[in-house]
This record gives sequence, C-alpha cells and structure tokens, in this order.
Amino acid sequence: QTLLKPQGQSWDIQKQLFCFIFSSLAIGTTTGYRLFSLSSVEQLDQVHESNEIPDVYIVERLFSSSLVVVVSHAKPQQMNVYHFKKGTEICNYSYSSNILSIRLNRQRLIVCLEESIYIHNIKDMKLLKTILDTPPNTTGLCALSINHANSYLAYPGSATSGEIVLYDGNTLKTACTIPAHDGPLAALTFNSTGSKLASASEKGTVIRVFSIPGGQKLYEFRRGMKRYVNISSLVFSMDSQFLCASSNTETVHIFKLEHLTDSRPEEPPTWSGYMGKMFQAATNYLPAQVSGMMNQDRAFATVRLNISGQRNICALSTIQKLPRLLVTTSDGHLYIYNLDPQDGGECVLIKKHSLLGSGKTEENKENDLQPPLPQSYAATVARQSTVPSTSTMPGYSEDGGALRGEVIPEHEFATGPVCLDDENEFPPIILCRGGQPGKAKRS
Repeated sequence: QTLLKPQGQSWDIQKQLFCFIFSSLAIGTTTGYRLFSLSSVEQLDQVHESNEIPDVYIVERLFSSSLVVVVSHAKPQQMNVYHFKKGTEICNYSYSSNILSIRLNRQRLIVCLEESIYIHNIKDMKLLKTILDTPPNTTGLCALSINHANSYLAYPGSATSGEIVLYDGNTLKTACTIPAHDGPLAALTFNSTGSKLASASEKGTVIRVFSIPGGQKLYEFRRGMKRYVNISSLVFSMDSQFLCASSNTETVHIFKLEHLTDSRPEEPPTWSGYMGKMFQAATNYLPAQVSGMMNQDRAFATVRLNISGQRNICALSTIQKLPRLLVTTSDGHLYIYNLDPQDGGECVLIKKHSLLGSGKTEENKENDLQPPLPQSYAATVARQSTVPSTSTMPGYSEDGGALRGEVIPEHEFATGPVCLDDENEFPPIILCRGGQPGKAKRS
C-alpha cells in the first residue's frame, strides 16, 4: 500500500499508503484522492475523485463498497470515514499522534500509530481495544486478514528483531508470537483466508510463510543473495498459490507455494542426477544456516521493470479469467503482465495505463514488451488478450454483487450481505465531529 501524488508530470510516493484491492485501485494525491476500477486489461475506469481534502497520504476503501477512510497531511492525527457515493462523512476520529497506517475488513478497522494500535468495530466505529506501548513502529507496519471470520492482526513485536505478534481481532487476545527473522521486519501480509502469513525483514533476502494461528513455518523463499533490498510490496494471490514480492530494485519476484513430494517418478540414472542427490545428502552435515540456504526455493516467475530505485506496489489478480500481475509505480503508471501458472518464467507485459489523467491508457511501446516466445503460454495469452472479449470479462457492481453469473469469493461477504448503496447501509451514517477514539458524538 503506497501513496502517489502528482508533482508536475511525475508522482512521488510519500508513505506506504496506497490501496490495491485486486480489481480496485485507490490513490492519494496533493489535491485529494482517486478511486479506479479495473474491469478488464484494456479498461481502467475512474470511479470517483474527491478534492475536498488536500495532501491525502492514506486512502483505504472497503473492498468495492462506498466506504472510504482518508487521512491527510493537513490533519495527520485525524481519520475521516466517508460514504463517497453520497458525498457524506460518516465520522471522524482524532488520535494522540500521527496516523501511520489503516487496515480494514468487514468486521474491524485498525488504526496504527508509532507506539499504539486502535481496534474499532466497523459496524458502529466503536473503539473495542487499544494496544498500548507497542515497540517503536515508525513505518506503521501491520497486516489485517481480509477474511472477517479470521480477523487476525499482525504487527512487529520488536524494533530490533523480526518477532511478529499475532493478535485475534475478534476475541481481542494475543494468539501467539512468531520469531520470523533475525533482523527487524519490513513487510507483512495475510492470504485471503487468513490461514497464512508471509513476512520479510529489512535485509529483504529471505521471505517466510507461516501457518495461522499456529505460527509454524511452511515455506522459505530466497529473493536474492548479492544485495540487501527494501521490500515495498508483499502479496498473495487470491487462491494462495503464489506470493509476489517487489522492492526498490528493478526485479519483481513471484514464488509458487507448493511442497515437492517423493511421489515423483524415478529419474533415469545420470551423472547430474547422481551429483544432485549427493549435494542434497551433504546438507545434512552442514551448519543449519548453510543447509537452510541451500534448501530455499527460488522465484517461480519474475518481471524486470524499466525503472529501479523507485517504490512500486504489486497485486496478483485474475482478470478476464487469466492470472495477471499488476504493478503500480511511483511515476504514476499501472503495468499489467501475464503470469504463466504452469511454467512461470519471465512475465509478459501486455498493457500500460497512465494514472495521471482520468484513467487514460497508454499503448505499449515496442521497447516496453519483453520478447515473447511464440510457443509459450504467456505469449499466447498476450496475443489473445489484445482484443477484450465481453463474454469472458468479469464484472462486479460497486456493492460487491456479481454480473454475468460470476462468483464472488466468500470472504467478500459478512454474516449478512453488506450493501452500502441503500438506506439500510452498513455501517450506519453517524456524523461525528472532533471525536476522540471511543468518544465520538452523534450529531
């Protein structure tokens, strides 16, 4: 999550505050905020634009609903909750220090300050719990499961080591602590069901995946060995088969979550196969750090961006029934790549959208495209998707309803269907002015 703001013809990221909800995109700017909807590879629609609050550095939208949470540099200690379609402020809350990040699902709204975390009930915005005296968290690093049934919250348990605190947002109790890394944490993310948690440290070389709520290590991936990097984005695909990591380098890595079994057919005896078995057997006699490094899985697929040293945010999504990698960069562009789910490899760039205008599209330049192999899956789908097919184009209404018989994932719904577009909306509109957490006034 990041913030993009326009300065002349370029956009710079200021904070980790930009919202990517797989097919929705929210951007904070110097003049307000914008909401986009990605209905197909070819089409990026601007759903809403607000210029009421300048210098927005946090904007979070509740899935595809009309509820938006906004924080601006003008009042960095105040959170404003809006129903953007009605142009109505639902409420606002003020806190003791600057708001660093906000996370929300259909059950909870989390406000993260540098040394405290506030947990609200999103139905009525009542303050349920304040976690005080958390370790200094200058970036507001935290993660909330989007599955309201498993409203787990993860945040750093130490400023000097990679300890993760797993907190149950429903029972309001600590579930466990996970010693994830030696160094301080840099990235945290849950999968769509809240059953897995991925983490990376400030070194950015190793990414680990843990089971939730037990905290057992399931996977370990190596992003690189030559240099330390700043992980700016870590995200699962909706089916939890892939995990994407981007950084301040030009390479985006996609890892595949699969365990190799011994049920594979016996390979014919070869010199390379013999050496491979010897190499594997040798790891049993090496120090734990060395053998662990040798057993770490490498990237299944990669993307080499045309920029380096800039912040970028990624998402893995299914658009027009094909897996895509979405990359938003700090120069104000959205890149869409095809991901080959069988063979991986280098992803193919198929579309580039500009976010500087009202969802304008820029045609691919010849040097933007990676030279595809004609027989590859990625090249095939890239050619097919240049002409959008309305028969395969998934469409979703703004309240989360499905069009053309598409199935909405179960996590999109709370116990009762949620609709923010009628008079019985959830949460109810309660106008609050100048409220402190837990002390909001009805007007």
